[in-house]
Amino acid sequence: MKVIQHSVETLQTALFSNCQDLAKLYKEYTQEERQLLEEGLHPGQPGSIFHPLTLHSDSDWISAHPEEPQNFESFYRDPKRKIPSATHNTIYIQAIGSFGKAGAQTDQYVEWLREYCQAFFYGLSLKLLPAVTVAETGCSFRVNSNSHNLQILTGDLLQFLRKKKPKDAFCIVGITMIDLYPEDFWNFVFGQASLNFGMGVFSFARYDDSFYSRSYAGRLGKSLQPKQGDYSLFDGYYTPPISIILLIKTLNNIGHMFGIRHCQWLNCVMQGSNHLEESDRRPLDFCPICLRKLQVAIGFKIAERYQASPCQSVPSFPKPTESFHTSRLWLRRCLDILREKT
Repeated sequence: MKVIQHSVETLQTALFSNCQDLAKLYKEYTQEERQLLEEGLHPGQPGSIFHPLTLHSDSDWISAHPEEPQNFESFYRDPKRKIPSATHNTIYIQAIGSFGKAGAQTDQYVEWLREYCQAFFYGLSLKLLPAVTVAETGCSFRVNSNSHNLQILTGDLLQFLRKKKPKDAFCIVGITMIDLYPEDFWNFVFGQASLNFGMGVFSFARYDDSFYSRSYAGRLGKSLQPKQGDYSLFDGYYTPPISIILLIKTLNNIGHMFGIRHCQWLNCVMQGSNHLEESDRRPLDFCPICLRKLQVAIGFKIAERYQASPCQSVPSFPKPTESFHTSRLWLRRCLDILREKT
């Protein structure tokens, strides 16, 4: 395991910026808000609420996908970044296909996903559009020649989402538990987005524990040659159940819609992930640098955002993972700092 420990000076520059106008902008935070953000300058120390990046293998995202780190200044100056407005202030989530076994518990998980995302992007409205079948999208599909599972074409799904995008949308995000492919010569893709049009589609099929095993329930016969337009293959087709991965990846993908890139500063929900184990290590919230990016885009009060989290309340039904308990304790520590008076 490798720990990426940035210097205090590097993290200060990433969070504050040395430019006079951005330094002035930072001073508009309350003393308590600055204290919380500056907790990220000393990650991993005893009592710290933020932690440094850790790489566990060469297959982790940062090792496999080297990117230029995005500090607050480069985000703020980016002419392509998206800012919600009074007339475009709603995030829409469009479910495509089934999500595991249908039932009351699945419906509760989806509604809880909506509540969590609404609190996460506090200040914006978040709405779930009625789920659609694959047939309703009219998309092309195939059986993958390697994994022998069904896949649907991302470009067609983006065209479908573009037509469905409501007028008040900041963005529309399609989520599915069916595998995706972007071109005939590609094996698969986790997702595809068009930031210019504020839309994206993302699959969580490959985060299922058994996806790469021969016993995966979504594998089909090797000789199967589906006929385009015959969507009967999707009737009763196996899709993985909802899990914590769905929540983490949905938050990550919506975050990209604001122009926030993969985080390379601290342990953060905006880090990329190549595999299930890497996603499992992600926290359920932003590091201070990415939090500041989102805050300046939306304009919320940091304490109000944390207070709105559904992790604050005792759930009325079982959550997909015990990690929500850890997240709730972490939120309380953040709020303790934000409530301090000196």
